[in-house]
Amino acid sequence: MEEPRPNDPTDANEKAASASPVVEKRDEDHGDEELGDKENALAPQRSAEPEYPGPASVAVIMACILSAIFLMSLDRTIIATAIPRITDEFNSLDDVGWYGSAFMLTTSCFQLLWGRIYTFYPVKYVFLVVLAIFEVGSAISGAAPNSLSFIIGRAVAGVGSAGIITGAMMLMMPTVPLAKRPLYNGFFSAVLGTSSVVGPLIGGAFTSNVTWRWCFFINLPIGGVAMLTILFALKPAPPMTPGLTIRQQLGKLDLLGELFLFPCLICLLLALQWGGSTYAWSSWRIILLFVLFGVCLVAFIVTQILRPETATIQSSVITNRSVISAMWFMFSLSSTMLLITYYLPIWFQATKGKSPVTSGIDTLPLVISLTLASTLSGQLVGRFGYYTPFTMLSSCVLAVGAGLISTFKVDTSTGMWIGYQIILGSGIGLGLQHAPIAIQTVLQRKDIPMGIALVFFCQQLGGAIFVSVGQNVFNNKLIHGLATIANDVDPTTIIGAGATGFRTIVPTADLHKVLVVYNNALSWTFIVGVIMASLSALGSFTLEWKSVKDDDGPPSED
Repeated sequence: MEEPRPNDPTDANEKAASASPVVEKRDEDHGDEELGDKENALAPQRSAEPEYPGPASVAVIMACILSAIFLMSLDRTIIATAIPRITDEFNSLDDVGWYGSAFMLTTSCFQLLWGRIYTFYPVKYVFLVVLAIFEVGSAISGAAPNSLSFIIGRAVAGVGSAGIITGAMMLMMPTVPLAKRPLYNGFFSAVLGTSSVVGPLIGGAFTSNVTWRWCFFINLPIGGVAMLTILFALKPAPPMTPGLTIRQQLGKLDLLGELFLFPCLICLLLALQWGGSTYAWSSWRIILLFVLFGVCLVAFIVTQILRPETATIQSSVITNRSVISAMWFMFSLSSTMLLITYYLPIWFQATKGKSPVTSGIDTLPLVISLTLASTLSGQLVGRFGYYTPFTMLSSCVLAVGAGLISTFKVDTSTGMWIGYQIILGSGIGLGLQHAPIAIQTVLQRKDIPMGIALVFFCQQLGGAIFVSVGQNVFNNKLIHGLATIANDVDPTTIIGAGATGFRTIVPTADLHKVLVVYNNALSWTFIVGVIMASLSALGSFTLEWKSVKDDDGPPSED
């Protein structure tokens, strides 16, 4: 029902009616007519949607946003095949762990902070700032004269990367109506998944044919064009929370909470990365990292409870059922996706004897199926409105695909590994883009930046945690398996030779045994992905059944 409005004309009509019965009917009719005219005039204003750019402008803007997402996602994996050449040039084998973790650590730490910043400042200009930071980090990495400079560049790029995906989602809001966003989110997810998988392939091509530095220099021209286009083609939208002074904005950034959140995440990720590999799990260093993680986590939670008006994670967001479900769904799905896409090329290299570049090509069935499923599910959600059925289907297909891949053997046929990848890619693509759509559907407009930041924070954290978990499972199973075979096989030497180099040092009589051990270790690693894929159902099956095509519009449009 429409709320009664002050100074309603019917009040005047009632007063006039008490003074003159003759005038009563005429004034009543006139008042009703006037009221009806006002209601008719206001109705379109209440139901009218914001003015969106035309198709040509939308195409240009979305192309730039997709380019930024592509570069951000590519940067996470392109380094994989370049690391050996980088360590050779810098003589820095001891620093190799920091080449990936520096980017991952800063991305995780700054994800939620950027979500808060997007709330108080115009999205367009904040997005340009994060892109600029990402570009600076890429330039430092590409031009690095030594290992330390390279690590600093990776860390700076991670700071910018943390704000790109949230900003991309925020830029889409004033560009595309909610009912059409699932289709574009499908494009986002297709680009995100594709670039993550083909990153090692592109990195290998640059490293082999040009130089590893172009793995980072490639970001500069593409990112620069995207920045210039967004600067001139996109109109700046007002902040989500306008009218605050600079002092009030800084106060609401929750810098105290971030002071505890940063070391909390750093301690957790370092413990997971070093535990079982660099140091034993029982090492005092690992135990201390976990203790500090727990202390900082408790301190962060306390600051959120005691300072609700400036909390990074607002209670109106974190207590929403769909937000919690979307966070868990993305955490589980990302854990499965990144774990399997990280170790699948290793399976091709170790058991099939493929080169790093060829192993990347062999993952194309996963890439293609992910892209097609993302685009198709986005179109279907845009047509029918409901995204929950697709997340439920995603969890089921994802678990089946991951389970099938965990059954890989040394002699698995080409048809089987292609088919299993198609099932897995379809499962990922069916659900990857719908968590952000759920956030935009159920939250008020001012809460959307933090809701989206939380979802992608969980995506980032899930991948970071379970790639480390997978590494520990793989190393432990491989060491244990190699120790049980022929005495001529030295586990340390084989592991140090890498996924392809061990074939040159293992005696021919023992090669098949080593291949079986490698395969079994990878199968156990894939089982971790199966578990997380199954657990994703806890999020997908508890999402509220909301439609992006509701006539009244989502709370976010209020």
